[in-house]
Amino acid sequence: MQEFEPLVDSSGKLHPGRPKAPLKEVGRTRKQGTVVTFKPDERVFESTEMNFELISRRMRELAYLNRGIIMRLIDLRKQKREAEYCFLSGLTDFVAFLNADKTALYPAPIYFKGEKDGIAVEVAMQHNDGYAESIFSYVNNIPTTEGGMHETGFKAALTKVLNDYCRRTGVLKEKDASLSGEDFREGLTAVLSLKMKTIQFEGQTKTRLGNTEARPAVEYVVMEQLIPFLEDLKNSETASRIAEKAQKAAHAREAARKAKSVAREKNKLENAPLVGKLSSCTGRNIQKNELFIVEGDSAGGSAKQGRDRSFQAILPLRGKPLNVEKKRLDQVLENAEFRSIITALGTGIGEDFDLAQRKYEKVIILSDADQDGAHIRAILLTFFYRYMKPLIMNGHIYIGLPPLYKVHKGERVIYAYNEAELALAAKELGRGYLVQRYKGLGEMNPSQLWETTMNPDCRSLIRVGIEDAADVEHIVTVLMGDKVHSRKEYISEFANFNKRDAFLEKGYAQSEKPAANS
Repeated sequence: MQEFEPLVDSSGKLHPGRPKAPLKEVGRTRKQGTVVTFKPDERVFESTEMNFELISRRMRELAYLNRGIIMRLIDLRKQKREAEYCFLSGLTDFVAFLNADKTALYPAPIYFKGEKDGIAVEVAMQHNDGYAESIFSYVNNIPTTEGGMHETGFKAALTKVLNDYCRRTGVLKEKDASLSGEDFREGLTAVLSLKMKTIQFEGQTKTRLGNTEARPAVEYVVMEQLIPFLEDLKNSETASRIAEKAQKAAHAREAARKAKSVAREKNKLENAPLVGKLSSCTGRNIQKNELFIVEGDSAGGSAKQGRDRSFQAILPLRGKPLNVEKKRLDQVLENAEFRSIITALGTGIGEDFDLAQRKYEKVIILSDADQDGAHIRAILLTFFYRYMKPLIMNGHIYIGLPPLYKVHKGERVIYAYNEAELALAAKELGRGYLVQRYKGLGEMNPSQLWETTMNPDCRSLIRVGIEDAADVEHIVTVLMGDKVHSRKEYISEFANFNKRDAFLEKGYAQSEKPAANS
């Protein structure tokens, strides 16, 4: 048994992370295994409080990636909790979990593994009747959220193998053009896991695999394993459904291309002036510029008047946008509100998305603190997640938090963001105070909206990020998909109907909330 822990000598000096003496053999024991005791150093970590949910999700992920291993988490703090994970089918179980609230095209996920040049490759995949592509890749159990050479190899081999299959079986005639990789990956949920000795990570967040040798290794394994799978007669139904799905995707892609072309001709998608909608900022510093997507014309009018026009642009939404989780790209492009957002951002969409072309550093969703406002936020976040995910991955999407209450007495005004702050404000002002409950952003005048929600010096923002990619995919599918029963179950078990306040209490909001104003 080995134990690692901070050591303190008799003089009171700390030896953090450094052994004080060589390891000694102290005798024989019947016990097996290793015990590692870890105590986070407050001088190194911003917080030494262990997050049970975060650790539990990571252990579940590791259990999926290493089939048969038992992962057990025990929390001995005040609120005692336990979690245990073991998945005998590993990646197959992982894909089944990710597709649980989707309608799969064939009963069981396709699973195969192999090795090439010392690189072990393991793949599980299954198509569903949706339109989103969801590929989760790992190297030595480390998530590679930005993809890399292994994902490139997987996509290339998958496209070649499936196109060859379509040619051999007559799905594609000699005169027909080959289907694109995007067509074959529509509705695909896949998990790709590599084991290799040396890893080279790239990208700003070091979550993209840069090893060039990973690509040919993955291509070799996919082609070696997937070709015989498709040729096996007992898998003919699965293969034909994949081919049929890809053909439908190709038709939809062509429809989307035409929709983009028509929109360009009408000057609605690219370089459109957005007359009467977008109020642009005068500054050209992309690193400073902000776009507020505001619910309703009333709030949009106040935001336009209250903003700092040198770096803040306003785009009001008229009506509720589509839930893109249930729509094809060509249907999304038909929606006027989404076309306005695409135009304003300047990045393009889907496969054409280019982060470098963005016009704003921050995209801030500003909606009412009611059910409709929450629904609009969810719809917009789903749109960004499905079609402009790099905006989220690189920290450009935010949620603005307007106050719920205005508490005033005489000339003193305090803005409260939750019930607890309301009670503190009432206590501070004493008897005779008045309370105004903001039912919507439109109730604020321009100066109040600037003071509480738009001023960078005192506003509260939530930066939207992806902490666990698989968990986010599951939640988006449950909450925005078409399985009503799963959504009801999730809401009953997990919904916090005061979630806005929970964001503030957990410290997710950036900057400072407005203090008392005089």
